[in-house]
Amino acid sequence: MFGKNIQISFDKDNLFLYAENKNIFSQPLNDYPRLKNATEEQKAKWKLSNIGIHWNEIDEDISFESFLYKNDDPLVVKIR
Repeated sequence: MFGKNIQISFDKDNLFLYAENKNIFSQPLNDYPRLKNATEEQKAKWKLSNIGIHWNEIDEDISFESFLYKNDDPLVVKIR
């Protein structure tokens, strides 16, 4: 879905993923404090894995799946 030739960028509050098919996905940096507090140089040192994006220097991983979550907080599960 995302392809192998993705690009990423940041603004003050968000991470943007530009997929190979030209779709744009985003994640709030508040969900990833290590990434939010990283320097521009650290943010630029990312690599793709089979399941997402990895920043080795700051030990951060973001799965591709998490870009598809519909709710605001993927860690919250609603139980009825």
